[in-house]
Amino acid sequence: MALAKRTEYKSVTIESGYFRVSSVTTKKDKMTFGLGLHATETSEMISHETYSCAYDIDGENPIKQAYEHLKTLPEFADAEDV
Repeated sequence: MALAKRTEYKSVTIESGYFRVSSVTTKKDKMTFGLGLHATETSEMISHETYSCAYDIDGENPIKQAYEHLKTLPEFADAEDV
């Protein structure tokens, strides 16, 4: 599971940037996760950011919840599931 979208990294356009959750830490009602940017599905990570959101312990697995949260953010509004 990942997200793909056109993105820019250091003034270079990546037509189909590959965004993959790289780590997840959960607490009672909050989770923090890392998101890596890759130029392709098989390339090494070129950038990494950290995000936080609400965590539903009775909901989907934390990685699925992370991707669902990302899709609510304006910068990932046009991202596709891959």
